[in-house]
Amino acid sequence: MQNIRSRLAKNEVALVAGVGRVMNHNIWQIIGMQGGFHGLWFDHEHCGFTTQELEVGTMACRSVGLDCFVRIAPTDYALVTRVMEAGGGGVMAAMIQSAEHAEQFVKWTKFHPRGNRGLNTGGFDAGFGKLGAKEFTEKANRDSFLAIQIETLSALEDVDAIAAIDAVDLLFLGPVDMSQALGVTGDFFHPKCIEAMERIEAACRKHGKHWGAVTANPKHADLLYDKGCRMLSPASDVKIINAGVQSIKRDYGRFFGA
Repeated sequence: MQNIRSRLAKNEVALVAGVGRVMNHNIWQIIGMQGGFHGLWFDHEHCGFTTQELEVGTMACRSVGLDCFVRIAPTDYALVTRVMEAGGGGVMAAMIQSAEHAEQFVKWTKFHPRGNRGLNTGGFDAGFGKLGAKEFTEKANRDSFLAIQIETLSALEDVDAIAAIDAVDLLFLGPVDMSQALGVTGDFFHPKCIEAMERIEAACRKHGKHWGAVTANPKHADLLYDKGCRMLSPASDVKIINAGVQSIKRDYGRFFGA
C-alpha cells in the first residue's frame, strides 16, 4: 500500500474521504473496494468516537488498502497519542491559532528529541510490544503523518511560520470555517477565499510542503488543484450516502413522484 506521505512526496494527488458521522466498518470497506480513494480521515473533532471504534476503523482501512489519519481538536495531549496507538497513520490538528500553537501540537505528536509524546509500546503502532522503545520512537518520528489546519484568521496570518515548522507534513485548508472567518460564509470563490488559498500555496511552496483541502464541488476542486493543492477531500460518509439516495431517486423517478 502506498501511503499518503509517499504520494505527496511524488507530487501525486491523494484523494481522501472524511468519515466519522457513520461509524461502521462496512462503509469504509465499501469505499476502499470501490477503488479510487487513497485514504480516509476520521473526524474526531465534530463526531467523536471511542478508541475501540477507531481501532476497528483503522483495521478496516488496512483490509482494503486505505491509509488513514485522524482530525482532532488540539486540546488534549493524551488524545493525540491514543489515536496513533489505535492505528491511525497520523493526526491533523483543527482550529490552530498560531505557529506557536502548531509547534505545541507537533511536540505532542513527536517523541524525543523533537517532542514529548508519551512513550508506550503497547499499542498497534509499536506492534503491541513487538518493537523496542528506541526502534519504535525512531520509526514513529520518521513515518507518522502530521497536518495542520488553516481555518482561522490568526493561523492564516501566521501561515508562513506554520509552514516553516520542520515536522509539519501538510497544511489543510478548512474552506467552510475559513469563509466564515473571512465574513463570506459559504462563498468559496470570493476573492478573499481565493487570496487565502494563494497565501497557503505560497507558504507551502516556499517551505517545500504540500497542502490539502475539503472540496465543495468539482469546480472548486479544479481551482484548488490549479493552485497546487494535492490532497483533495471530495466526499464524506454523509455526502456519499446522500448522493446514493439521490441517485436512486433520480434513476427510479417514476416511483418517487419525480
